[in-house]
Amino acid sequence: MTSPTDYAHLRAELDTLTTEAFRPELAEIDRRSTLDIARTMNAEDATVPAAVAERLPEIAAAIDALAARMAHGGRLIYAGAGTAGRLGVLDASECPPTFNTDPSEVLGLIAGGPTAMVTAVEGAEDSKELAAEDLTAVKLTDEDTVVGISASGRTPYAIGAVEHARSLGALTIGLSCNAGSALAAAAEHGIEIVVGPELLTGSTRLKAGTAQKLVLNMISTLTMIRLGKTYGNLMVDVRASNKKLRARSRRIVALATGAGDREIETALSSTDGEVKNAILTLLGGVDAPTAARLLDAADGHLRAALEAARPH
Repeated sequence: MTSPTDYAHLRAELDTLTTEAFRPELAEIDRRSTLDIARTMNAEDATVPAAVAERLPEIAAAIDALAARMAHGGRLIYAGAGTAGRLGVLDASECPPTFNTDPSEVLGLIAGGPTAMVTAVEGAEDSKELAAEDLTAVKLTDEDTVVGISASGRTPYAIGAVEHARSLGALTIGLSCNAGSALAAAAEHGIEIVVGPELLTGSTRLKAGTAQKLVLNMISTLTMIRLGKTYGNLMVDVRASNKKLRARSRRIVALATGAGDREIETALSSTDGEVKNAILTLLGGVDAPTAARLLDAADGHLRAALEAARPH
């Protein structure tokens, strides 16, 4: 049971966090017009990319380390509570359709489990042990990378995930929105995006959430670029699981090759709908089995496979 002393200690800790700071100038924001509040909020949001820009070297270093692990079979595992956890689950869930990754390659763990995606789970974020249990359940190894996500940088679940992962030799990244955070200190790669106090005091789904979303976009997207999941700025590993994505697959092949509709259909048919393989058959002048072999030898990197296909 939590005592008044415990609450006093936690309150004092929250008082030190930039993300929890009170802004007196906004104390009567509810009296303003809707348009005025919207303008204020929009101006606040516009400051987030600049805060991310200040930490690009740290972000890039973390991504390079992560990509090296994943190139040798490691997984990317996000871990967080509340909004931070939901953002991790969201980013992980978008990797299979975007980059044709196996669902086991990029995982999102949220304190309290799947139920916590839509309903707050009482006390789940306060347990380091729960994080260790969740990582054990997915059979964490030293080849994997764990990204702990917490706006405050003090959430026990996120810190516990990073500490447990690091104890096993896994790569660890700590993403928070406060300087000098315990999460960044616990991780091998600490990334602190300091966006300042929120429009609504302590509502870190706002600027902090936007900052986390931007960084997670970078982490997954740039890692997949490094792993050869793209060709230029084309998503050549896209998984065509619906009509829109099947149409996009054909458009990607057209943009990459300049081929006509009939050639594209033939190429995709011969490669069982694999966009990357179809592009290689068209640009490299090879058949589907050869394209598959060349891509396998190049670890899925289309540019390297094209170099191997073209006579020197």
